[in-house]
Amino acid sequence: MADNQAKFLTGNLFRHVSVMSLTASIGLMAIFLVDLVDMVFISMLGKEELAAAVGYAGAILFFTTSFGIGMAIAAGALVARALGQGDVQLARRRSATALIYGFGFATVFAATVWMNLDVLVRWIGATSVTHALAVHYLQIIIPSLPVLLLGMVGGAILRAHGDARRAMMATVFGGLVNAVLDPILIFGLGLDLTGAAMASVVARITIGITSLYPIFRFHGGLDRPTAKQYRQDLPAILAIAGPAILTQFATPMGQAFVTRSMAAYGEEAVAGMAIVGRLTPVAFGVIFALSGAVGPIIGQNFGANQHERVKIAFRDGLVFTFLWVVFAAFALFFLRAPIASLFQAEGMSRNLVFLFCGPLALAFFFNGVIFVCNAAFNNLGRPFYSTAVNWGRHTLGTIPFVWLGAWAFGAPGVLIGQAAGGVIFAAIAVIMVRRVMQSKIAPQPAPFARQGRLMALWTGRR
Repeated sequence: MADNQAKFLTGNLFRHVSVMSLTASIGLMAIFLVDLVDMVFISMLGKEELAAAVGYAGAILFFTTSFGIGMAIAAGALVARALGQGDVQLARRRSATALIYGFGFATVFAATVWMNLDVLVRWIGATSVTHALAVHYLQIIIPSLPVLLLGMVGGAILRAHGDARRAMMATVFGGLVNAVLDPILIFGLGLDLTGAAMASVVARITIGITSLYPIFRFHGGLDRPTAKQYRQDLPAILAIAGPAILTQFATPMGQAFVTRSMAAYGEEAVAGMAIVGRLTPVAFGVIFALSGAVGPIIGQNFGANQHERVKIAFRDGLVFTFLWVVFAAFALFFLRAPIASLFQAEGMSRNLVFLFCGPLALAFFFNGVIFVCNAAFNNLGRPFYSTAVNWGRHTLGTIPFVWLGAWAFGAPGVLIGQAAGGVIFAAIAVIMVRRVMQSKIAPQPAPFARQGRLMALWTGRR
């Protein structure tokens, strides 16, 4: 029986935010935890160049996954809005067109990246044997991006229906498959990095299948769009997906600069950064999930013109972010020594792990604030605002800070500088959201050019 009720129009909003974030994060963390285990297994092989190759490859994979996140944001926002308006048929139709367009776009994008892997990996600083290993690893994984996109968009559609549990289970199944295959392929068959890549591909296929099944089984499936409806829905999808993809691309671009900066300090430093990169989503998976969880809550209430509940949902998202970051940061601090030993981190690698598990983890609160703000922008008809904030964060809020940090403190300064820039742009993002709220959350997005300079958005009357 289909369950198409807009669930977030009533009830306690902090509870909705908490339940959606925690359940969605379990699925995300299943994947992130497997990535962490991948790094543990690779570290156990005792080859520094393998760990460094995973670090370089991670920057490229982050870039490609960001494309899928952008399409998922568009699908989730459009379906949640349609459900909030009570138009179930429109929700099913837009689910179908988002999946089909997303698969097609992802196929073209993956092919383009695959053909340019050599250049991309070299651009972020990999050389010699490490470069060859990273390219080989990516050549196996990148072709599976279109299938992963189906899983990501399918999960967004489920969350738009309020079905966070089934969206979670899809990624849990993918994580379990990866966890089972990793030791078999890496150690049992002696495939090393190749085995880790193959396990990831099978996991992505699993996520794709298990995300789509509940849509048909429990939510009425998909409508079959006509040619005219395909043409009608494309502008609506691109209006959110275009800015959302641009927004998501900012993060891997900033991360690529950080990786290249860290490469100047050798493979030990890059390996340490790769460990931190795997630890971050495990420790803060709930915050990563929060942006996708709070979006449908805002979207449904926005579609139903319940503007006061939209404002409360945004506030509760920030409160939830603060509480989780404090909890995770304290846990990392007390576990910093065992974590470093688990990865057999020594020298600079160990120093970077200790730095992240110390006060630097608290700075992730400001990244979380930006995530919540971006979810609000995307679901309130202001997607280009999230694009502006993210690109600002990962250019002006990253490059000069990383450069100054590296100049002052060396490799640790790279991570310190990266964290410092988030403070400024988190404050800007919150003020911009409040401006949108004060404008009574107008449903039609004003062209970004009409808003004048970015400064005008946060220096005006609050």
